[in-house]
Amino acid sequence: MQKKDPYAALRYREFNIFLLVRFALIFGWSMQFIVIEWQVYALTKDPLSLGLIGLFEFAPAFLMALFAGHIVDQREKRNLLALCIAAFSLISFGLFWLTSQSVIEAWSKNSILYSIYALVFFGGFLRAFFGPTIFSLVALIVPKKIYPNAATWNSSTWQMARVLGVGFAGFSISWIGVHWSLCVVFGLVVFSFIMLFQIPKKPILNPKIGENIVSSLTEGLSFVFKTKAVLGALTLDMVSVLFGGAIALAAVFAQDILKVGPQGFGVLVAAPSVGAFLTMLVTAYIPISKNAGMKLLVAIFGFGVCIIVFGLSSVFWISVVALFFSGVTDGVSMVIRQTILQIKTPDHMRGRVSSVNSMFVGSSNELGALESGLTAKLMGTATAVVFGGTMTLITVVTTALVSPTFRKLDLTKDIEAHEREEG
Repeated sequence: MQKKDPYAALRYREFNIFLLVRFALIFGWSMQFIVIEWQVYALTKDPLSLGLIGLFEFAPAFLMALFAGHIVDQREKRNLLALCIAAFSLISFGLFWLTSQSVIEAWSKNSILYSIYALVFFGGFLRAFFGPTIFSLVALIVPKKIYPNAATWNSSTWQMARVLGVGFAGFSISWIGVHWSLCVVFGLVVFSFIMLFQIPKKPILNPKIGENIVSSLTEGLSFVFKTKAVLGALTLDMVSVLFGGAIALAAVFAQDILKVGPQGFGVLVAAPSVGAFLTMLVTAYIPISKNAGMKLLVAIFGFGVCIIVFGLSSVFWISVVALFFSGVTDGVSMVIRQTILQIKTPDHMRGRVSSVNSMFVGSSNELGALESGLTAKLMGTATAVVFGGTMTLITVVTTALVSPTFRKLDLTKDIEAHEREEG
C-alpha cells in the first residue's frame, strides 16, 4: 500500500470547490434549523412542537427517498444539485419573510406556526434529493483510490459547517434576532448556488437510462440488503440516531433546565459537531479502515453513554462535555459509514444506495427528533434522553452478539484493491 497522503482529495480543485459549496449549504441549513427550533419553542413553549418539526421534515424525505435515488441515477448531477439549491433558497426566503415584523403583527400565532411547518415539509422533500445528488457528485470528482480520504474531508466539512452554523445561530439570535438570522441563511444559499457552477457538468454513468422505475428501485434495494457490510452499518446507525436524538431537545434544556439562554443554547448544539469535526481531522492522518466493524460498534456504544450523561446532568459544563464526546464518537461512526458506502457501491447505483441510506440514517434524525419530543412529553425531558441513550446501548450490544460477520468487517483489502486498480 502506498504511503497515506492526508491531503490527497484536497489536491483536486473541483473537490475544493465542492467542499466550499457544501460548507455554505450545511452552515445555512444547520443555522436555519436551530433558529426555527428556537422560534417555534418560543411561540409554543411545548417540546412536542419541536418533535413536529422533525416529523414534517422526515415524512416527505422518507417517502420520496427511493424515487429520488432513481431520478439522481438518471440525471446529470451538477445541474440537479443546482436545481435543489435554487428550491432551497425559496424556503429560506419564505422563513425570512414569515419572521418579518409585518407578518408577525398581521398574522395569528397559529398561522405563522403552520406556515413554518409547511416550509419545513417542503425542505424535507428537497432533502430526499440533496443526499443522493451530493453523494453521487463527489464520486465523479475524485478517483476511487482516494474515496476514504475524500469521505474524511467531506464529513469533516459537514461537521465544521454544523459547528459554526449551530454555534453562530445561537449568538445570531441574540445579536440580530431571528428575522435577520434567516436573512444570513438566504445569503449563504445564494452563494452556494453561484459557486456550484465552477464545477463542470459530469457524465451520466448509468447504462440503463430510461429504465423502468420499479426495476430500478428493486435493483437498488436488492443490492443494499445483499451487501451485509452496507446493511449492517446503516441499520446500526439508524437505530442509534433514532434513539440518541437528545440534541433535538437542546432548546428545552437551555431554556428550562440549564437556564443558559440563546448563547448557551448555541454552545450546547455546537458541542457535538466540534467533537466530531476534531475527530474527523484526526482520521485524515490515522486510517480507521482496519477492524472497521468493531470500531463502529465501540464508537456508537460510547455515543450512547454520552447521551445518558447529558440527560442526567443539570450542570452546564458537564452537559457540554457529554455532548462534545458524543460528537467525537459520532465522528468516527460517520467516517466509517461513508467509507463503506463509497467503496462498496457501484458507480451506476450511487443515487439509489444513497437514497436507502437517507431512509435508514438521514431521515432517522428527524424521526429521532419526533421520538425525543414524544417521549419528553410522556416521561419528562431528562428521562426521555436517558431512555434514548439506553436503547442505543442495547442496540449495539445486540448487534455485536448476533452479527459476528459485522464485528469482523475490515475495509483494508478493498482500499488496497482500488489503489492497485488505479495505480
